[in-house]
Amino acid sequence: MSGIAAAILRIASVGFLLIGPGPARAGDASSVYPPWSHGANNPVAVRGLDFTVPDIDNLPDFHGDPAASQLSIFVGGNYFFAMAPLVAAFETQHPALRGKIYYETIPPGLLVEQIQQGGTITVGNMTWTVKPDVYAAGEKRVQQLADKGMLAGPAMPYVTNDLAIMLPAGNPARITSLADLARPGVRLVMPNPVFEGIGRQIELVLAKAGGPDLVKAIYDTKVKNGETILTRIHHRQSPLYLMQGKADAGITWKSEAIFQESVGHPITHLPIPPRQNIVAGYFAGVLKNAPHPAAAKAWVDFLQSPIAMGIFERYGFKPYAKP
Repeated sequence: MSGIAAAILRIASVGFLLIGPGPARAGDASSVYPPWSHGANNPVAVRGLDFTVPDIDNLPDFHGDPAASQLSIFVGGNYFFAMAPLVAAFETQHPALRGKIYYETIPPGLLVEQIQQGGTITVGNMTWTVKPDVYAAGEKRVQQLADKGMLAGPAMPYVTNDLAIMLPAGNPARITSLADLARPGVRLVMPNPVFEGIGRQIELVLAKAGGPDLVKAIYDTKVKNGETILTRIHHRQSPLYLMQGKADAGITWKSEAIFQESVGHPITHLPIPPRQNIVAGYFAGVLKNAPHPAAAKAWVDFLQSPIAMGIFERYGFKPYAKP
């Protein structure tokens, strides 16, 4: 086995241990409710008092210590589960940064709003400020920052992803296609296009499958009659609502369903045919006013490395190839 292959295997094994909370069990809030990582996605050396109460106080999309950070990463939330093994692998290559990385995984549009607010964010009763070094999201979002002169260099691609229908285990509503989502009585949990870029991607996919009528049925008619719940942070809300029995299906990135299945949650997924699906490219860039530009560049370069690709591929991502 080559040195690179051995490293990929080692990091992949560590990654599974880092994020795998074990199978969900009835009545076990720690399995059903986020953060789903038992604290393993917290990349700090000293944690102090550990106070995490599932469904009450958990802050699942904020990782590390912003006050001590020497690399702060704002990354779209749909691969929050890959960040723990990615950070572990990166720290192996850059030991001086071990325990000094902070990252956020809220939706990419909200991350841009936070950047525009000077890095300040409020969650509940807590407000803090962190200046990001790296912004990573879909191609359009990152390119918009580049076009505004907010990046220190070009937007760099690294992987691609596509969509799937996420379902509760057993698929009780017997969903077999996108068209089935419009059936009366089928309850949906869907990303809100106002807050989440994936919502606009989903509208394109629905239009491919059933034209404007299918888009209207899911994002208008069912919203009005209460059969579609619109999310603000779909990578957390969609699987949670499916596990809680509040919805029968939802469209997410395929990688998110693969993660939920890999840790034993009662989730499955239905692939969307390629002719109806979309392929989204993921890009990253160093922010122009990054406090730690050298570390930021090292992270962006790392995302394109064989070790990082090995981690991404575990969740169904594919290396980016120019169209």
